[in-house]
Amino acid sequence: MATSITGIGPTQFPASTSTSSATNGVLGQDDFLKLLVSQLQNQDPMNPMDGTQFASQLAQFTSVEQLANINTSLQSSISANQLLNQSISNALSTTVIGKEVRASGSTFNYSGTGVEKTGYTLPSAAVSAQVKILDAKGNVVRTINGTGVSAGDVDVQWDGLTDTGTQAAAGAYTVQVTAADANGKAITATPYFYGTVTGVKFKSTGTAFVVDGEDVDLANILEVI
Repeated sequence: MATSITGIGPTQFPASTSTSSATNGVLGQDDFLKLLVSQLQNQDPMNPMDGTQFASQLAQFTSVEQLANINTSLQSSISANQLLNQSISNALSTTVIGKEVRASGSTFNYSGTGVEKTGYTLPSAAVSAQVKILDAKGNVVRTINGTGVSAGDVDVQWDGLTDTGTQAAAGAYTVQVTAADANGKAITATPYFYGTVTGVKFKSTGTAFVVDGEDVDLANILEVI
C-alpha cells in the first residue's frame, strides 16, 4: 500500500548469405562455392583431391546452406510474432480508455480545479522528503514537506493552491522530489503521476496512451486503476 502525503491548504549468421560477404569478414554461400570450384580447377592432375575430402567439403557447404535457410526462417518467424504481439497489444490498449492510470514521469497537466494526485517511489526509507510543484516556467508554486517516509510508493495530493493560498492556473506542472536518509544522504526518488486515459495512439515506436492530454508510452504505465 502506498504511503500518502497530503498537501491541503497552504504551507551469428547474416540474414542473407546468398551474396559475397567479404566486406564484413564472413564467408557466404557464394564465397564458399567459389573457393570449392577454384580448388577443383587448380588441383594437381597427378594428385587429385581425395574423394573423401571432397565429400566432406560438400557436406560442409550443405550444412552452411541449411543453417542459412534456418536463420532466414527464424527471422521471418520472429517478425511475424512481433507483428502479432503488436496487433494484440493495440487491440487490448483500447479497453483502457476512460480508466485512471498511474504512470512514471514528473510532468502532469492540472485542470485548474480540484485535487491533483501525484507521487514518487523511494528505494529506501527517508527521514525527510520535500515535494515541489513547479509551473511551466519553472517557478515553484507549492512546497509540500513530509517526514518519516517509508520505502516504496508515496502518494502526494495537491489541492491546487499555491504557497500563498491562491488557486493555481490550469496547465502543465512538474514535480521535483528531494529526500534524505538518517545520515543526511540524498535518496533518489522516482516521480509518477495519476491521470485518465482519453485516447490511444499507435506510433511507429509503439503504443502510447493519451493521459490528460499528454502522450504516455505504454512502457511508462505503472498501473491501471
